Order: sequence, then structure tokens, then C-alpha cells
Amino acid sequence: MPDYTDHYAPEGLRTRGTVIVVPGRGETRATYARLSKRLAADAYRVRVIDAPAVEDGDPADFADRLSDALDGTAGDDGIVHPVVLIGADSGAAATAALLGRTELPAARRPDAVVLAGLPGQGPGAVDTWDEELDVRTFCPTHRNALTQDSQVRRGALRAPVPDAVLTAAYDSDPGVPVLFLIGDADPLADREALTRTAKSLDRARLAVVHGAHHDVLNDLQHRSVAAEIVTFLETLRNELRPVITWGTSAW
Repeated sequence: MPDYTDHYAPEGLRTRGTVIVVPGRGETRATYARLSKRLAADAYRVRVIDAPAVEDGDPADFADRLSDALDGTAGDDGIVHPVVLIGADSGAAATAALLGRTELPAARRPDAVVLAGLPGQGPGAVDTWDEELDVRTFCPTHRNALTQDSQVRRGALRAPVPDAVLTAAYDSDPGVPVLFLIGDADPLADREALTRTAKSLDRARLAVVHGAHHDVLNDLQHRSVAAEIVTFLETLRNELRPVITWGTSAW
């Protein structure tokens, strides 16, 4: 059985790019089915891989897994660009840390990255499953999906992301455009540190999702978040020039 899940653009539409989704602590590929289907509906080729083992994982192994996953998306005309990595929680940290490594081959670098729910230092203050759900999301559909998924590792947020990984994620330059996504109700986030990091990069945007918790890609605001990602993807295809700007607006 493959260690990835695929979502394809609608038949008859030209694929607009390739997206690799990297889950976080405790999550499974099924956690991102809703987001992936929405991106695929906008004609993006989406592949969700298993969450990396950041606690004792090998960065080289993670790089190889990403490369293999990307290679497997190639069609008759090769891999469709732009290629964008979307990482969540520890998946975001591992992805950012990896892109900051100079030994990562240029041919294996994505064209851009989305880092969602990048955690701060320290473990999550959760003791029960209900507490973990409250940290993650207030979306009833997502809460139910997590609860019903027997492969979700409950209590995973109690295990902190290694300091070395977080330091690399916050202090290194991925060398590609970055969209940071953070919920303003995320108790695991270090918004001050994330703001510093975003301001230090040449091509970065920090998007704050009002009312969203740690699972910012899957909380109550998931439609708006997906729309923000699609807008980023389309802007990337347009050489980072906004496709739409406001001439005038009353709101």
C-alpha cells in the first residue's frame, strides 16, 4: 500500500500545478482529504504523504520521501509546476528546516511553500482528548473526523517538536516564496517569533486567520483558508504579482 494519497484535477481540465501536503503530529493523510479535494477541484494535482517523524527522524530520509512523492506525480509531460509544499504543525517545521539545508539539491526544491500552524517551543498543554481537540479545532466536522480516525495518534501534541528542528525552521531562509498561516486562537503558536521570521524573508507573507486554532487548515474557517492558498498558488503562477487588486473598497 502506498504511503501517500492522491487527488486529481477534474477530467478535461489542464493541471495548474503540483501540491505535496505534509501532515503534523498525530495526523493521518485522511486529515487533509477535505483541503486536498478543494485544491484538486481548482485543477491542482495534490498528493498527501505520511507525517515525518521529527522526534528522531533523519532529514535525509524526509528529503528522499518528498523527492519520491514528487517524482510519482509526473505525467507524460513530467511534473507540473509550480510545485508547492504545504506543511502543517511538525510537518511545517520539518519542511522549513529541510529547505534551509544547503545540501538539498536545487532540482528537488519546490517553487514555494505554505507553512501552517508552525508551533512554538515546548509541548502542548493537553491532558485529555477533549482538551487536544479544543487546542486543534472548533470545527465539528473536523473534530469528528479526528475522533473517528483510528490511525490518529491521540496525545501527539504533548510531544514537543525538537528545538533543533524549530530553530532551523524559524532561523533559516527556505529560498522560495512562503505563505505562513496562523490562527489567532492557536495556543501553540509563537506569533512574535513567527512575525520576526516572516519579516526577515524577502518573499514571505504571514496570514492571520481570525478565530482559528492550531489546525488552521481544518478549523471553522477552512473555506477561507483554502481560498487564501489558491490565491497564493495563482499569484505564484503570475510571478508573485496579484491577479486581483482593489481599485476602491468600502470594507
